[in-house]
Order: sequence, then structure tokens, then C-alpha cells
Amino acid sequence: MKRSLFGRLWPNATAVVLFIGFVFPVYWMFATALKPTGDILSEDPVWIPTDITFEHFRTATDVDHFWNYVTNSLTVTILAVVFSLVIALAGSFALARMRFKGRRGFIIGFMLAQMAPWEVMIIAMYMIVRDASMLNSLVPLTLFYTMMILPFTILTLRGFVAAVPKELEESAMVDGCTRAEAFRRVILPLLAPGLMSTSLFGFITAWNEFALVLVLNKDAEAQTLPLWLSSFQTQFGDDWGATMAASSLFAIPILVLFVFLQRKAVSGLTAGAVKG
Repeated sequence: MKRSLFGRLWPNATAVVLFIGFVFPVYWMFATALKPTGDILSEDPVWIPTDITFEHFRTATDVDHFWNYVTNSLTVTILAVVFSLVIALAGSFALARMRFKGRRGFIIGFMLAQMAPWEVMIIAMYMIVRDASMLNSLVPLTLFYTMMILPFTILTLRGFVAAVPKELEESAMVDGCTRAEAFRRVILPLLAPGLMSTSLFGFITAWNEFALVLVLNKDAEAQTLPLWLSSFQTQFGDDWGATMAASSLFAIPILVLFVFLQRKAVSGLTAGAVKG
């Protein structure tokens, strides 16, 4: 009886501890953004803000070129996700359905590309963009972000395509559909969980990327929100209230997207990892 009780309690207790460990930093970020400066710098931590202020949010959004940062981040992130999904749909279908020489090598290559740190190529990326006279442009950022998230997208969607029975596709083709029409009408609707999970991953990856835009886009009007987060320094030190407010604003789109896509995204990541 005691062993049975212990067997039920320790997984729940572990889950609670992990939940607190992951959630508390997020809570502390939002709470700090709402505290007056005096409470933030107080020697005694104020765990629950009582004198709530939105002054730090105003300071964060009053930074020069703020709306340029927002527009640029949304533009490169959304375009990179869309481009990667379009390319990955074709690539994953080819890897899952077709048998051709070098197929296994392609799959291994995508896995290696996913594991390798892209930062080792940042000097080469800079030289390519510089020689093409495209520094301070959103086009190279969009293309590089697409390449960063493409391997994961292809590998995940490949598992979903492989999980769809071939008989469904063949039945549609017997009924008069071309292969492209069978893919669009039969397979594509069944890939919704995979599309959502890969979209979420791609959005987070491109939204958070910092080093590449720092190297390629020195012009403030061509920079993105991660660089905006590094701008809250004064001659007296860091403005922690504004920094936490900016971090909160930066995290809100990802949190909202995850809340809406959570169920399908989690099932998509799990299914794409074990199928195919």
C-alpha cells in the first residue's frame, strides 16, 4: 500500500517541481515589468507586485525605430515559416513516398544539418551577403532563417507523410486525380498537426534569432526585436524594468501562438518523431 502510494506521489511531486522551475522565471519577468523601480532595486524581493505600473512598458516602446523592429521581425519570421513549409511539403513527400538513389544520404544530410551549429557559417554568410551588396536587407535574413528551420521541417513532415496509407492516395488517383491533386486533397489535410508543430518551431527559431541580424544588419531600420532587447542600457547601468517589460512584450506572441497550437503541436512533434 505504501509503495503504491509512493509510486503515485513521486511522479506528481516531480511534475510540480518542474512546473514551478519552468514557470517561475516567466512569472518573475512579467512581475518585474509591472513593479516600480524602487521595488525592483529593493534589497527585500517583492514577490507579488502591489503598486502596479506600466511605465516600463512605455519606456520600452518609446525606443527609436520600435515599430520598424516589430514589422521586420514579423516579416522575416512569417516569410521564413511559409517558405520552409512550402519547400518541406515537396521534400518530405519525396523522401517518404519515392525511392531513389541517395535517398538515405539525403536523410542523413538533413539530420546532420539539423545538429550542426549554424554559427560556424556566420562569417561565410556575411561575406556572401556583403559581396552581393545586400547588407541591411531583410531578404538575406529571410533566406537564412528559412535554411535554418528547413531540415527540422522536412524531417518532421516526412514522418506524417509516411504515416498516411498509400492506399488513400492510390484510390484518389484511380478516381481520376493526378498525383498533385491527390496530395492536395487527401494527404495535405491529414498533415495539419505536423504543419502546426513545425510552424511553431520555425516561428520560435526565427523570432528569437539574434547573432545573424547583429552581423548582417547594422542599420537600426533593418534590425529585429532581439536587438531591441539589448538597447536598455543607460549611463547609470541597465534599466531592468524596461528590459523585463521588453522581454515580456517579446515573449507574448510566442506564448499566444503556443496556447492556440499547443494540443496539435505536441501531438505533431510526438507523431513526427516516431513515424516513418
